Amino acid sequence: MTQGERRIPARRTVLGAAGATVLGASTALTGGAAQAAPDTAGAASAAAGRDRGYRSLPVPTVIAHRGASGYRPEHTLGSYRHALGLGAHVIEQDLVPTRDGHLVCRHENDITGTTDVADHPEFASRRTTKSVDGVSLTGWFTEDFTLAELKTLRAEERIPAVRQENTLYDGRWTIPTFEEVLRWAEEEGRRRGRRIWLHVETKHPTYFRSLGLGLEERLARLLRRYGRDRADSPVFLQSFEPTSVRRLAELVDPPGVVLLSGPTSRPWDFVEAGDPRTVADLVTPEGLRWIASFAKGIGPSLDLVIPKDASGRLGDPTTLVRDAHRAGLILHPYTHRNENSFLPVEFRRGTDPAAYGDSFGALRRYLATGIDGIFSDNPDTALLGAADLTGRD
Repeated sequence: MTQGERRIPARRTVLGAAGATVLGASTALTGGAAQAAPDTAGAASAAAGRDRGYRSLPVPTVIAHRGASGYRPEHTLGSYRHALGLGAHVIEQDLVPTRDGHLVCRHENDITGTTDVADHPEFASRRTTKSVDGVSLTGWFTEDFTLAELKTLRAEERIPAVRQENTLYDGRWTIPTFEEVLRWAEEEGRRRGRRIWLHVETKHPTYFRSLGLGLEERLARLLRRYGRDRADSPVFLQSFEPTSVRRLAELVDPPGVVLLSGPTSRPWDFVEAGDPRTVADLVTPEGLRWIASFAKGIGPSLDLVIPKDASGRLGDPTTLVRDAHRAGLILHPYTHRNENSFLPVEFRRGTDPAAYGDSFGALRRYLATGIDGIFSDNPDTALLGAADLTGRD
């Protein structure tokens, strides 16, 4: 029996337990109005407003990172469906534009490693080299294709050396538009009797604005069209560029989340504007208060919550959780994954980088810091880890 075969029963076990966890939290996700009738109409209205907002989500919230990308090629309807079936509370989409202005779901505009574009001779001449946020990349890019052309491509696993089982699904799905995802979420919401939460990221917004393909206005139009433009709508709007989150806050009302990478890095919009601040400046109490003036949360890397030492082992937690909560911000750190290659050294098991390590042990350390949620490629694992913490299983 291969290692992959050994994992199959474990996944089924996790799925069943994760489903039970989500059912236990279902009243929070449905909005609560039908479950409890307050004494007065005014109280009912106030309760509905509270229950339908992001504060109603279970804590810790499990966000399916690019869908269930630990099990299916990322940012496909198959990955999103599987994440919902596993019980994820929220499902993430990353947005990039096509040449004709449609928003599609890809982690990067460079689609070389996530589609079969290299196998299409008709697009061979589209291969090019570009500088995106100061990084030179050679490949094929969404902004050089119309939507109709992109729809002739098929999605593939991004890291096949680590996730060989996911390659089984190569070629099964096309690149989804964000509008297709919104329609899918509506249909699933009606079928399941609850709202389907999305976590939507604008990718490289300054770069795309320079090409005349501004993301925020296009995203805001779609959110209005599908009734997800209100403060209590089931959607988070996130970006590594704070000005993109601020621009979205001027257009629509859902909660914004500023993503934060390494402490010495600078958001690309800061680089372009000559703003000298780094992520280290943004995670100070002063920086967090500034973020709170236009956003509701932050999405820090897990290393900003618990740094690793030189050997790759977890050290002591920083004060980020405390400081962000004092500023009124929630924290949705990224990214939890099951494989050894992504885990802190002390939670790795064996020498195979693609094998699963002690993912639950790592989750206990991260969740114990008081974070409000976590992005995970393996949402069923994260749900069980959350259940271990809360006793909701």
